[in-house]
Amino acid sequence: MQMTRTTLLAAASTLVAAMFATPVYAQTVAFLMPDQASTRYEEHDWPGFQAAMAKACPDCTLIYQNGNADVALQQQQFNSVITQGATVVVLDPVDSAAAAALVQIAHSQDVKVIAYDRPIPDSPADFYVSFDNEGIGYAIAQSLVEHLQASGVPEGSGVLQINGSPTDAAAGLIRDGIDRALDASPYKTLSEFDTPDWAPPKAQEWAAGQITRFGADIKGIVAANDGTGGGAIAALKAAGVDPLPPVTGNDATIAALQLIIAGDQYNTISKPSEIVAAAAADIAVMLLKGETPEASTTLYNTPSKLFVPAVVTKENIKAEIFDAGIQTAAEVCTAEYADACAALDIK
Repeated sequence: MQMTRTTLLAAASTLVAAMFATPVYAQTVAFLMPDQASTRYEEHDWPGFQAAMAKACPDCTLIYQNGNADVALQQQQFNSVITQGATVVVLDPVDSAAAAALVQIAHSQDVKVIAYDRPIPDSPADFYVSFDNEGIGYAIAQSLVEHLQASGVPEGSGVLQINGSPTDAAAGLIRDGIDRALDASPYKTLSEFDTPDWAPPKAQEWAAGQITRFGADIKGIVAANDGTGGGAIAALKAAGVDPLPPVTGNDATIAALQLIIAGDQYNTISKPSEIVAAAAADIAVMLLKGETPEASTTLYNTPSKLFVPAVVTKENIKAEIFDAGIQTAAEVCTAEYADACAALDIK
């Protein structure tokens, strides 16, 4: 085929552009998660990030650390990965306020920081990627409100509110969303609790005290995640409450899916962590190349990309979780839940 001079020049320009395009050399990227109270980090976030980075930057060195809900430990880990040569750090902070100093340390050494899942309000990171936490809080609470109304629960009835960790800015956003839904509802909040470190035993202990205090006046419980929701359900069962009031959750853990199938938990949020992990990997690689990732919004003066998750109840759990391939019946429908799964045609 005869090529024109214009075609040759275009081809040459393409080749030169490719030659001078910023490559991703063998660089180091750190992935620092906040705690082990939730199983998601080891089971979903880290594997999802690894898989995405293996495709986007196979020569990159990855470092994974978990702060185990210890601010000082995470600070040590952060300093350590920079010493090891990390040029991008994906950080899900134990303490969002304390993380501001870590961002400043990183920037003083030309290290980029991607805030992951939990924002860092006091010192803007280079990018923030997460699910829409305020939207999550609103969605789970509004879902509960609508369920109470459909069930004929009278106006003025009371609910409990169990928030996440007071040191987690994302928990604050979830709380804001819950407040927005409950404040506009016909129901009143009997009592509210911020759960230290998101620890289910602490949520359970608090809920047990509220059950003693309010008894049958508790018509629902808005819990900020599956761990705290599971703690509340454990407290209700220990107190012999029957039937259980509806309890919310968030994260779609296997334990929560089993509770929903069994009828013990009302809802959760399906937010496959791999989605955010893959986005963090893409953003990390762009930062390594010196490119500017495209933001869909700005939060705390930080360019951000937020994903909108789906509420899961017993009515749609088959479609949202199993038909979508997020979990399999083999993983969730163990012997104890086999009959309940069969009743929902989960197989």
